[in-house]
Amino acid sequence: MMQVDFAEKARKILAVDSNVIGLAVGGSWLTNELDEFSDLDLVLVTKEKVSGSKDHMLAYAQKLGNLLSGFTGEHVGEPRVLICLYDKPLLHVDIKFLTLDEFQTRVETPTLLLDPQGQLQEVLNNSTAQFPYPDYQWIEDRFWIWVHYALLKIGRGENLEAYDFFGFLRMVVFGPLLHIKNGNLPRGVRKVERHLHQQDLALLQQTIPQYNRQALLDSLHHAVDLYRKLRTALYENIHLQKETEEKVMRYFEEMQAQKK
Repeated sequence: MMQVDFAEKARKILAVDSNVIGLAVGGSWLTNELDEFSDLDLVLVTKEKVSGSKDHMLAYAQKLGNLLSGFTGEHVGEPRVLICLYDKPLLHVDIKFLTLDEFQTRVETPTLLLDPQGQLQEVLNNSTAQFPYPDYQWIEDRFWIWVHYALLKIGRGENLEAYDFFGFLRMVVFGPLLHIKNGNLPRGVRKVERHLHQQDLALLQQTIPQYNRQALLDSLHHAVDLYRKLRTALYENIHLQKETEEKVMRYFEEMQAQKK
């Protein structure tokens, strides 16, 4: 498999670099779910900090294969990651550049590919992976304002912006909460087709509208119903924004009564 071949080549190249403490791999590699469509998630731990310089990050990436291009991951809140596309074979590789101290904080426990002094294993033995979970109160405090925002866009006829808004809700609210309900890590909407019960997947699919006013309103109603179901199933000791919910849903009813 090309991901395994690339990782093995990277291990051999980095093994002779005096600045390298070790190399690890995460993502689909850990769950034996690698296939032809998988990317490769590498973690490169060095003595001197590399992630402060894009040029240094690219220099390391260029050592590992036929690098086409790469960019840093500020858009996903992780500037220490270089997102790379290699050729021969065409392969997406994410390389996270860490120091040994930074390696202690992690969302998963990676497989070690290179650890000549046992330093990475020692860190793993003395730390715990902690995957970030959504803050239910944070969601509840925002959800009904988000619904009102969507109604404003639909009411004004800005259908494309309203349409895109549903993607935001699925990524930030419904995907994570449905994953938790199904006993999975809350990884947005990743692999929902495989990891959710069919009934839950069907409810999520109802939040995908057609491109017209009535379909957007219908999908927004499905979104509200789904949120209420998930809130009942998952939330404990959360202050519900009942007055905001009531006023927004009254406005929703008024908008539905309008014909355009």
